[in-house]
Amino acid sequence: MAKSRQIKRRIRSIQNTRKITRTMELVSTSKLRRAQDKVLATRPYAQALSEVIASLSTPDLISQFPLLQRPKPPAKGGPTRAAVLLITSNRGLAGGFNANLIKEARKLLETLEKGGYQTELHAVGKKGIGYFKFLGRPLATARLDIGDKPTLAHAPELVNDLIAAYEAGKLASLDVIYARFNSAISTPPVTLRVLPVEAPQAKTSGPRPDFIFSPGPEEIVERLLPLYVRNQIYRGLVETAASEHGARRTAMKNATDNADELLRILTRTANRQRQAQITQELSEIVGGAAALEG
Repeated sequence: MAKSRQIKRRIRSIQNTRKITRTMELVSTSKLRRAQDKVLATRPYAQALSEVIASLSTPDLISQFPLLQRPKPPAKGGPTRAAVLLITSNRGLAGGFNANLIKEARKLLETLEKGGYQTELHAVGKKGIGYFKFLGRPLATARLDIGDKPTLAHAPELVNDLIAAYEAGKLASLDVIYARFNSAISTPPVTLRVLPVEAPQAKTSGPRPDFIFSPGPEEIVERLLPLYVRNQIYRGLVETAASEHGARRTAMKNATDNADELLRILTRTANRQRQAQITQELSEIVGGAAALEG
């Protein structure tokens, strides 16, 4: 009887846990749809910015703008300061989502330090901040207020000082680590080099359109470069938010499926025990009746 009561208590406990995981799965599914729409809306704009910068970039223009120039390595007198921006979530229960991002950040920091750079870490999200504080590593900035609802205003807050430092020759590079949203079940960690700006090469095949610029190309590029960098940061925030919801939905679905399987096994076990107990009681009754008749 004691074992039967233990199984029933465990069944009730798993049923309560299943309600929580199922609810979290549904909530994440609802949030994922809105976050996915935001991701799809940001990608064409980012692509258009890249194409415009690529079409305007010439050797003369590149020499005029520090954001387009690759600095010298530290061994040759270049800046030694390298910045890394890590974007994680504020909440867990998303499988290995945050762990994969943190692992990517540790690998990048180690690579930069081996190259002679002095790294500074900027962290967005409670999970990344908590991990590196536990290790005792100082953080240049720590943002807990962004969460899974990033806005356009957050990007300049994160990157404006770094842009100014790069233009002043005090910063060698800026890398952003975020989760790329491919699908709800594919959210790999990605390292994106934001500074220096490396615009894609313009198309060389086929006829090229002849533009008349007003204002001139120099002024257009001067305005677009900071906008391009901020957009890359915003894109990283948006994609990480969508990836978080996708990873949590997948993790909660797996937890719900595991709970269903455990409930089936425990229910079958409880039924077998009950059947064995009834059979034993019937046998005792029949044996007692036979003894009385004898």
